[in-house]
Amino acid sequence: MTEDAIFHPDGAGYRATAHAAGPWHPQMQHGGAPSALVAHVAETVPTLAPMRIARVTVELLRPVPVAHLDTAVEVLRQGRKLQLLQVRLLAEGTEVTRATVLRLRTADTELPDAAQPPLPDVLPEDVAPGGAGVGGTTGFGANFEMRRVRGGFGELGPGRMWFRQHRALVAGRPLAPLERAMTVADFSNGIAPVLPFADWTFLNADLTVSLARAPEGEWIFSDAETWPGGDGIALAMTRLADRRGYFGRAVQTLLLERRG
Repeated sequence: MTEDAIFHPDGAGYRATAHAAGPWHPQMQHGGAPSALVAHVAETVPTLAPMRIARVTVELLRPVPVAHLDTAVEVLRQGRKLQLLQVRLLAEGTEVTRATVLRLRTADTELPDAAQPPLPDVLPEDVAPGGAGVGGTTGFGANFEMRRVRGGFGELGPGRMWFRQHRALVAGRPLAPLERAMTVADFSNGIAPVLPFADWTFLNADLTVSLARAPEGEWIFSDAETWPGGDGIALAMTRLADRRGYFGRAVQTLLLERRG
């Protein structure tokens, strides 16, 4: 069985591969991996009317291991205009991730040009590939081509970067733009640090992604910044865009700790 995917279907759940690993430990998943998996699972649940995901809130309750994960889905509200799901990921029976997923009814709505969100001011082909502190050769970061506009990993301050995920989230399944957006959203704190990674850790306890429309295409843009609160807690926030324009926002709640 090829390992060239982040997850493999495995019985009633999914088995994570080394491509899910984050920067903290090779056996601990990057938050973008379970966050995107939650969206993938939610999309398999039928609805009473045409709907799309409008918001995903992921609670990272415990470190998510690079291992088999069972999934548990509960429909909290089922209607013709709204569906609310709870998606849980469990490792050896222990809940490691809990998410709520809001889906809303879709309908064709004509809008004036003035109501459209703006376009990003730079496209991926306008930016040279790579750059200092961009990507990596192993783990979750190696699943992406990244094009840095400003800031980024290891550079303090706001960060702006284009991402193109080139590895499948789930083996044998096409990579959906929403899954791409979820993985990119979880990079917010990484591309916009306010403290040096060598001296501090900044683990996110959650991730909320709200979507004005469905993302499109392979490239996702993140325009991120971090606000520290002075008491060991911070927020990382980003505006998400594709070639068509901005489509969503994401917020992470961070726990800041000085390395020992």
